[in-house]
Formats: sequence, C-alpha cells, structure tokens
Amino acid sequence: MEKTNDGRRNFLIGAAAGGAVVAGAALVREATQEPAAGQTVADGAHDEHGMAHDAELGAFFNAADAATVAAMAERIMPGAPNMPGATDANVLNYIDLALAGAYADRQDFYRRGVGQLDAFSQERFSARFVALDDAQQDEILLALEDGSATGFDYPGPQDFFAMLRTHTMEGMFADPVYGGNKGFAGWRLVGFPGAHPAFSPADLASSEAFAGDSVIGLKTTAPARRG
Repeated sequence: MEKTNDGRRNFLIGAAAGGAVVAGAALVREATQEPAAGQTVADGAHDEHGMAHDAELGAFFNAADAATVAAMAERIMPGAPNMPGATDANVLNYIDLALAGAYADRQDFYRRGVGQLDAFSQERFSARFVALDDAQQDEILLALEDGSATGFDYPGPQDFFAMLRTHTMEGMFADPVYGGNKGFAGWRLVGFPGAHPAFSPADLASSEAFAGDSVIGLKTTAPARRG
C-alpha cells in the first residue's frame, strides 16, 4: 500500500511542479479578504478525518459529508512522514470555502456525488467510505475513476472523481489565502517559493530552486488596505 501511495503522490507532485496547479485556483475572493466568522475549519479542533468539531462548523459541508470529502482527498493525495498530504494541507477547508463562494454552482454536484459514493461503498463493503481501510477506499476510488462504479446518475462516477481530484490539487497547491496549502505545505513539497514581489533576471533564468527569502503568499505581500 505504501508503494501505491508513493506512486500516486509522486505523480501529483510532478503535475504540480510542472506549473498546472501552482499558478493558483480560479477563485474570485480578494486575496486580502479574511473568511467570514464561522466560515472556516482551518484552525479549530479536528478529528482523525480532518472534520471540524461542533464548536466550529464548515462553511458548506455538514459533518458527514466533510468527513467523506476529507477521506477522499487524503487517498488522492496521501501524506507520509515529511511528505504532507491533503489532510496536512487542509484541503477540506479549501473545498468547503470554495463551495460556499466561487464554486457555489457545484454544491448540488457535491451533495449528490457524496451520497452516491457512500451508497456504492455500502453496496460494495457494507460500510460508509470513511469506515473503510486504505485498500478498500482505493478500490472505491478506482471504480469511480474507471467508470465501473454503479448507482451513479448525476454526477457520473468519472466526473465526480475528476472534480474531487482537481479540487484536491487546488487545495494542495493554490495560495494559502484561499484556505488550503496550510503552512505552505504544498509549495514546500515542490520547492515553489511563492508570491515574491520581484525576481531578478538571474532568478528567472535559473533552473535551480529559488534560494532567496522564505516562502510567502499573497496575504503576506498584499499592501495594507486603508480607510
């Protein structure tokens, strides 16, 4: 199972390092805007699935759906010692905030997709997805990816898997101002230096990893707002 995790993680890291995801997500919320009170699961207490405790609920997901999405994201981008995964990067928080904002048109897509996923999981293993072991969860996700999962109408299994994988990658590698990539976990994983205000011509021409200041994001570099 560890070999499977390594292969999946290395493939996704390679895709991110190629620049397809690191550029950021297509969100419209201003980079300097803080989430509204009660609309984050980033800093509160969480259980083993990355789900916020009742004292601090998410912006869109209910507790059960949050646990399922967090578990799916972790199997898509699994963590390992010194190798952060989706849970470490708080991908759940990114998806939750996005569905409450810029991706609000995907809310029904997620509700129906998660429900159909759990129904298929119950049919296959007599348990919800979050209750399965890693190998069983991978089997379920593989069935989604290859389209063999049954009981799906809208979204189809492949569409649901593709959307979740895309949003997991965004949550891993977009600027932390959007709610994921906690502690620059994804950027540190691929050696991306972040939103520095200026790179020298030598920096831009170099094929070596940037050796300048520490990793910073949009919130750090944004000018103070007056008035």
